[in-house]
Amino acid sequence: MKRALATASLVAAACGCAAAPYAYITNQGSHDVSVIDLALQKVVATVPVGRSPAGVVAVSRAGRVFVSNPDSRSISVIDMRAQRVVATWPAGSGPVGIDAAADGRRVFVADWYRNRLLVIDADAPEAPPLEIEVGHAPAGVAAAADGRTVYVAERDDDSVAVVDLESRRVRARVAVGSHPFALTADARRDRLYVLNVMSDDVSVVDTRRGAVVATVAVGHAPYGAALADDGRLLYVTNQHSDTVSVIDAETLRPLRTLSGFGYPEGIAASGSRVYVVNWMDDDVSVLDGVSGRSLARIATGRNSRGFGAFIGEPLITP
Repeated sequence: MKRALATASLVAAACGCAAAPYAYITNQGSHDVSVIDLALQKVVATVPVGRSPAGVVAVSRAGRVFVSNPDSRSISVIDMRAQRVVATWPAGSGPVGIDAAADGRRVFVADWYRNRLLVIDADAPEAPPLEIEVGHAPAGVAAAADGRTVYVAERDDDSVAVVDLESRRVRARVAVGSHPFALTADARRDRLYVLNVMSDDVSVVDTRRGAVVATVAVGHAPYGAALADDGRLLYVTNQHSDTVSVIDAETLRPLRTLSGFGYPEGIAASGSRVYVVNWMDDDVSVLDGVSGRSLARIATGRNSRGFGAFIGEPLITP
């Protein structure tokens, strides 16, 4: 295994390209992260982190993965090349949702218990994070491509906060469905998909207008969403239905419902495949991104979550 990984790194370095992508799956029950090599389709490392890891964001440009550990009140920083924790940062009272700027220099964390968005400077993590007050039980976080705006799902307020990083305050709020949890940005269409776990639907927010323009019914307790097939399809995991909804991202028309999952939570797409994290089954389902056909199952740690953008490619410099 080590020889295969080393060979892959040498080839990538020779061409000045990115290494093969990896999926970083947070395992709440075993307090670690399963690292899946997507070229090999198997776990190649298990990285111990803090207690009950939940949120994750892999930042390819920085070669770092940031993991929220609610029960340790911390963020674990994983180096994508070494596949090990290189730093641990304090992070409020209950960090859950997490995202980062495209260059990884700022990390955005929802502090569930203190109703705050924490903004951590990755270049100076020893400094106290900037704290911006948001609504009750903040969960999912999505950083806008403009670098000035961060969206936060305010679960107990049934709203999404639009946070202005320059003024350090909530600029606006968008009323959505019942108990919004996860957020997925669609920069191509200037949209934000808001997954409402209690109303079993997805609120589609036009980010230019700051308003809900559609509501799409899905299964029970939608938890995660990902765009696949070059952005044509929106996949949504439904925890309590053990299903995945597939939606036409352009027309917002539901196309099909896939079954055979075990309390699916996190989801992400890479290339022609979609990866669904099964909390109850301790594994990841690999799907064909166009048809939704099941291709494989990859065993992970206990109670896998993968809440966030868990796929990244460590950039290799020649």
